[in-house]
Amino acid sequence: VVENEIQARIDNIFSNLERLEILSSKEPPNKRQNAKLRVDQLKYDVQHLQTALRNFQHRRYLREQQERQREELLARTFTTNDSDTTIPIDETLQFNESLQSAHRGMDELIGSGTNILQGLRDQRVTLKGTHKKILDVANMLGLSNTVMRLIEKRAFQDKFLMLGGMAVTCLIMFLVVQYLT
Repeated sequence: VVENEIQARIDNIFSNLERLEILSSKEPPNKRQNAKLRVDQLKYDVQHLQTALRNFQHRRYLREQQERQREELLARTFTTNDSDTTIPIDETLQFNESLQSAHRGMDELIGSGTNILQGLRDQRVTLKGTHKKILDVANMLGLSNTVMRLIEKRAFQDKFLMLGGMAVTCLIMFLVVQYLT
């Protein structure tokens, strides 16, 4: 009852402060800053009172909860075959199976990454051979040096793109390992 009365008074103070803030904005400009500062200080003080009331209510609630739990514990009768003494084997078994499946998934992911890396190596060899053949054909056709430089620049950019893709793939694999284990 007292807490509710205090809360009602704090709410009343807040509403009065809102009206006071409106009135302070109507003060002459030379007094307005000082009046606004005083209203803000009052709001700050009332917020501290509100926080103190909440802390008191929280401590009272915790105290009541502890007393209730203490009474439940004292009123409880223990038997030799109480159901609370069972060991949760099923949960542990499910957790172990989950870990095993995550381990298998990681092995499959690493195998897939190895296959992708081997495929990229094979493509590199193929592209090198193709690049060499293109250069031979270009020399035979007499392409200009500018076109040749553009092709080499593009190959250089593609190399960085491939390295970036490999780095992102490794990063994703690392993050999957970190968060799934």
